[in-house]
Amino acid sequence: MVALPSPSGADLTVAAGGRQDVRSLGLNPNHWYVVARSAEVTNKPVGVTLWGEAIVLYRDAKGHIQALEDRCPHRQVKLSEGEVAQGELECIYHGWRFDAAGGCTHVPYLAENQKLPSCQLKTYPVQDLDGFVWLFPGDRDRLTSKHIQPMGLPEWDHINYIASVTLIDVESHYSFLIENLMDMYHGRLHDDLQAWANPVLAHLEATDQRVDVLYNAQSYYRIDKIWSVSQLFIPALRQLHPEELRVSYVYPHWVSTLGQDFKICCLFCPVSPTHTRAYLIHFTSLQRFHRLHKLPMAFRRFVKNRLFNAAQGLLAGLVDQDVLMLEQEQAAYLKNPDYKGPELNRALTSVQKLIYQQAHPN
Repeated sequence: MVALPSPSGADLTVAAGGRQDVRSLGLNPNHWYVVARSAEVTNKPVGVTLWGEAIVLYRDAKGHIQALEDRCPHRQVKLSEGEVAQGELECIYHGWRFDAAGGCTHVPYLAENQKLPSCQLKTYPVQDLDGFVWLFPGDRDRLTSKHIQPMGLPEWDHINYIASVTLIDVESHYSFLIENLMDMYHGRLHDDLQAWANPVLAHLEATDQRVDVLYNAQSYYRIDKIWSVSQLFIPALRQLHPEELRVSYVYPHWVSTLGQDFKICCLFCPVSPTHTRAYLIHFTSLQRFHRLHKLPMAFRRFVKNRLFNAAQGLLAGLVDQDVLMLEQEQAAYLKNPDYKGPELNRALTSVQKLIYQQAHPN
């Protein structure tokens, strides 16, 4: 095998036949990635990293989120260490200030006969949408001509859905995480933390944009009674029933539904070839509670907000178990990148093909 440089400076392993190893593939920048929760960006700059690019997020004077490269052109220090002054980014080192267009607007010790430096910071298209910060790192002309839109989370503000969020921070390539999410055959790892069992892959469709898989499964959790949630904690109350389990890799993100009661999404922010951050969002539907729908909207909004993150503990438990496995997979790969274990799940081979297609767009 030979090594090629990646955009972030890491080596990318290429097989002798010329096909790049999926565990070293880069990402397609011409998509919207999720780099933070909206609530995380307040009156203090926030530094994030997307595939080796250091980016600073902040809110301008109107409260809109802006995104610039996280580098002061003066001495190359991080602007995220500074503050927001009059709606602009101010460097903590010498007080240079930059606007949303990336231009320098103020140097506190500038003499009367000196002009402002003409340095220009890279900026990024960004959207504050459905509780998250979506950032586009790719070709702006393509963004405009192709009308590329974020996947979005319509359930986030929907009155009939309760959301819970947890962060996945794993020292592994993003392909390991998306394969884990698409693989419904590792349920024994999670014991009683998941609401389904006995999956059987029934149907698979794949394009160069997404992979959609239907598993026929058994579920014990149906949200149709006020006490339904107790089934998660009291095994004696559980009664299995057939349920469709659908999982989709809508590049670069993941979506899953279990019957009509649950939807789970995973929004990706690959940091480097060996580090991935992602937000796992669980939605519980209240559609079956018809009497609830007749109550005043203010009360329903109170219920939605009061129950926010009710399932966060369960999500965090699942994530902890998966992260342990993913980091072991990454370590094993780094030790012996030539070894390829047998893969019997067609969903995962389709995922690997999609990652390759997206990393090498036409």
